[in-house]
Formats: sequence, C-alpha cells, structure tokens
Amino acid sequence: MKQLEDKIREEGRALSDQVLKVDAFLNHQVDPVLMQAIGKEFAERFKDANIDRIVTLESSGIAPAMMTALEMGIPFVFARKRKSLTLQDDLVEADVYSFTKQETNRISLSRRFVLPGERVLVIDDFLANGEAALGLTHLVEAAGAEVAGVGIVIEKSFQPGRDKLIERGYRVESLARIAKLEKDHISFVEVVR
Repeated sequence: MKQLEDKIREEGRALSDQVLKVDAFLNHQVDPVLMQAIGKEFAERFKDANIDRIVTLESSGIAPAMMTALEMGIPFVFARKRKSLTLQDDLVEADVYSFTKQETNRISLSRRFVLPGERVLVIDDFLANGEAALGLTHLVEAAGAEVAGVGIVIEKSFQPGRDKLIERGYRVESLARIAKLEKDHISFVEVVR
C-alpha cells in the first residue's frame, strides 16, 4: 500500500535494526485519513472471505480494525491485555509476549462476542515474531470460530512472524512489508499484486 509506505518513510523512525517507531500516525497519535484508507484496503483484500467479525488487540490494533469493520459493515471486538471488573466470566485467554515492550501479557476475550462458526478476520498493527497474531488466532479458535485471515498493517518481513502464521495455514495480508531497518533508511519488500 503505497500511501502507508510513504507515511512510514516520512514519519516513521528506525530506532534500531529491529524496532520501527510509528507513533506519529499509528500507535500513539492516529492519522484518521490513513486509517480510513487502511480499512478500505483490508476490506478490498478480504472482500471474498465471508468475514462475520474482526478481532484485534488493544490498543494499537483498534483504529485499523474499526475502520475495516466500518468498511465491511460488521462488528469488531478487541482482546484486552488486562482484566477488569467487567471482564471476568466466560473468557478465552492466551499469553502473548511483546518484543517491543519485553513483557508477557495474558490477553482475554469474552466468548459472548466471538461466536462458534463465525469467520473472523484478525487485524494487528505489527507483525514481527508473530506472538500477538498467534495469540489472537488462539482466542478465535478457542471460542469455536474460524480464522478467515490475518491482516497486518506493518510487517517486519525479516522476522519469522509471517512464516509462523503461514505454517499454521492462515492467509496473511500485510499492507507494508519492511525488508530492512537501518538508522536513516527503511526498505520495503517489493510485492507484485
């Protein structure tokens, strides 16, 4: 997605050869025009997948998931990283390690909002080692639904996340695939669509 790649070039910062900072438009401040375009792109890519619902992880996945759900005319639900007083019963849970935050979170989703037999699209902001996306697929399947695909806003293709998801049979659509991060240069995988 050229618009997203241009935004990453303009406002993203490679903090190291492993970490990309995109807080100017995705995971702190949100660019709503870009999120709308992202939602349209995911809706187009998954238009024939008969999606019933979208699942994402709080908090950075919420904006792209909401815009995709709006474009598709379906509900979305986000898994929580911490339990609250209102999220206690009939949960599916998974442990997810965050490379960026260097911590493990137990993520939770109410079975009330992902129903058996539904076809679910998982949306996440980043794909690196695949832990968050795999955790979300676990929640969906534990609730009795089917993962119809995984949509990733930014993929770090030099890390193993994509391969892990594909090995498990998931369809993966990434809008921007980063080949390499260097201090003052971000290069992308050339993808022919």
